[in-house]
Amino acid sequence: MTRSTALAIAETSTEVSRRLRPRLLTDYSTGGFWTGRLCSSAVAGAVAIAAFARIDPQRHRIRIKAGLNWIAAHANDDGGWGDSPESPSNPTATLLCWNALSHSDPADPSHAHAAARAEAWLTRAFGGFDPASLRAGILRRYGNDRTFAAPILTMTALCGRLGPMPDAWDAVPQLPLELALAPQGLYRFLNLTVVSYALPALIAIGTVRHRLRPSRQPALRLLRNRALPGLLRIAERMQPANGGYEEATPLTAFVAMSLAAAGLADHTIVRRAEGFLIASMRGDGSWPIDTNLSTWVTTLSVNALAQTAESFAALPQEARQAIRDGLLRQQFTTRHPLTHGEPGGWPWSDLPGCMPDADDTAGALVALRRLEASPGESAGAAVKGIQWLLDLQNRDGGIPTFSRGWGKLPFDRSCPDITAHTILALLEWRTSLPDRLQRRSERALTHMLRYLAKAQRPDGAWTPLWFGNQGAADEANLTFGTARAVAALRAARAIGLLQADGLIERGLRWIVSAANADGGWGGAPGVASTFEESGVALAALAGTEHADAILGGLTWIASHLPPDREPMPAAPIGLYFARLWYSERLYPVVFALTGVLAVSAALQNAETGPTVSTDTCPA
Repeated sequence: MTRSTALAIAETSTEVSRRLRPRLLTDYSTGGFWTGRLCSSAVAGAVAIAAFARIDPQRHRIRIKAGLNWIAAHANDDGGWGDSPESPSNPTATLLCWNALSHSDPADPSHAHAAARAEAWLTRAFGGFDPASLRAGILRRYGNDRTFAAPILTMTALCGRLGPMPDAWDAVPQLPLELALAPQGLYRFLNLTVVSYALPALIAIGTVRHRLRPSRQPALRLLRNRALPGLLRIAERMQPANGGYEEATPLTAFVAMSLAAAGLADHTIVRRAEGFLIASMRGDGSWPIDTNLSTWVTTLSVNALAQTAESFAALPQEARQAIRDGLLRQQFTTRHPLTHGEPGGWPWSDLPGCMPDADDTAGALVALRRLEASPGESAGAAVKGIQWLLDLQNRDGGIPTFSRGWGKLPFDRSCPDITAHTILALLEWRTSLPDRLQRRSERALTHMLRYLAKAQRPDGAWTPLWFGNQGAADEANLTFGTARAVAALRAARAIGLLQADGLIERGLRWIVSAANADGGWGGAPGVASTFEESGVALAALAGTEHADAILGGLTWIASHLPPDREPMPAAPIGLYFARLWYSERLYPVVFALTGVLAVSAALQNAETGPTVSTDTCPA
């Protein structure tokens, strides 16, 4: 690295962090967390509208109209809808919005115009918008995964888009709702391709299909009739106090819509769900896909700031204590009622509908280590969290999201990004664990590193599970996955756990080669640069010999920062359940700041040795 390049890197990283840090700190809530703000979702809004129309269209007429106004106003230029306002149109969002528009006032010209343009879009996508074309198109899109195909077709039938009743139900797959009475451990043997936390939708959608188009087999009809009271009790027990299953508007609305259509509009489940949908509706007539990701954005923020002493000092001590206390409160101390998982994990938010997952558990563990005012303050929570993560590890060595895998769905499949985050969490605590757990962690780390070696693509990249890019081939966000894997491998190499450098060097070469001509990164080579992807790429490159790429990324961020009072544009890179896309207002700030501060920390470490952080990319 030439002296002039080093000076330019130092000056640019200092200036950009000076501008980014106040943006992040301004969003901090005095309650001990960052809340963030998920984008409004066309999918969420469409399903909520249909649920209100089934529960009581007169009582909810103002909400239905406001929701339809938002949908009509946010159609894309081609007449369709994407999952987020920034997303290109896709069949799922467009079909659901068209379904919702069936509840509009025919005299409203804006709604009628939006519906006509949606029909033209669906004709291009499916070859028509007749029942046969719609059914074939949805089943083709989701294949054997009925966990989203069945709800979509159920809503389509209830909105009158699949023809007259009851024949319309012939286009809707009958979910085996009676199997929900079986113990969870038997799901894999019953070929029940849902996980436990999808059971409310399985029960509700199966119920309306059974009530309105019962099986022609007398024995099966009788079985389902007798099973229904017990199934509803299961769904009611699984419903959180605020009524929102998983804090997710679509899931909650699908359940409410289906049960209301089955004649159960006054059931406790529907009433609670109705309250959740009312409370989560925004003033502009929209809904987010989920309430918030407060745990995730809080740990991202803490772990970004903690990379340099100067940035961490900008977070007051009382705020650190409040965040630490909040994280400790959020850790599950009992078995979770939906996943039946053991205590020890963290959810994505402190709200009652959330469930523990590996990504948030890893992020919380790293943040707690950084927030400790004295050694050992969070040791008890860390032990339980690490045990929870290790119990989750799959046979292939990787870490899945929610449950140990049997290979049917993304929820239990190992993935490089979460495995990388888990490695970073274990490395933070490895020397502070009880001897037995430390030895277990060492063995688990070895298997995780082997998993990452096997998961690396021939070109040096890794594919993540929960982040994507709609402009990339196969919508894969190789920049995110590769940057996260490289960060974990570099941290493992730094303490001697990884001897072979080939994995890291191939990954670094891929990241450098993926940089765009403007200096920034998108989700893959040639894809438009974003703050989020440029930030994670910089974090992985920090402290390496790739000075020109580092300076290019810093310069791109510096030149694209909007004025301080204007928001940074958020890219729809997040993937929710069923691959629904979302953007998060804090992502461009926190990911860009993470990358910039990683570069600053690497420069400081080169001169004085490590300051706060022991790795270049927090979980």
